[in-house]
Amino acid sequence: MGHVTHTSLPAVDGWFTTSGPAPALLGSRCGVCTSTYFPPIPGNAGFCRNPACDGEAFDEVELSRRGRIWSYTDAQYQPPAPYIAPQAGASGGEAYVPFALAAVELAEGLVVLGQVADGYGVDDLKVGAEVELVVERLYGDTTEDGSSQDRTIWRWKPVTELGEEADQ
Repeated sequence: MGHVTHTSLPAVDGWFTTSGPAPALLGSRCGVCTSTYFPPIPGNAGFCRNPACDGEAFDEVELSRRGRIWSYTDAQYQPPAPYIAPQAGASGGEAYVPFALAAVELAEGLVVLGQVADGYGVDDLKVGAEVELVVERLYGDTTEDGSSQDRTIWRWKPVTELGEEADQ
């Protein structure tokens, strides 16, 4: 049997990076009007979404890691495929667990939707509260050679101030 490895890869390639000192969402910035977009424009080629601009060249940029909650809700229903429910205990069966979603306004003026970090729900959120980007495991795969591979996504984690309840 060959060498078995464990790797971690984004569930959606090119939307965030973990290569720097901290994870960051990736966006595209127009070279003409400097409008910034998320998700990034594939290949940084296409047309500017700003109707007053005719730019067609974009630069990849890292977006702010922190923002403020613009809105939030919880997902009480199981999303359709390709959603993968977390494994439910030793039985190996799939069970849906509701999770919170937050629309977060970044300094760039974008509002980015994402799940809220594990251990946090709507009771931990309020409009205007600060959150930061974290990367967490979404699900795991096993490849043909027996290696394991985690698929990761970005999530929004509430920022606690000194004296508030500690991280969960």
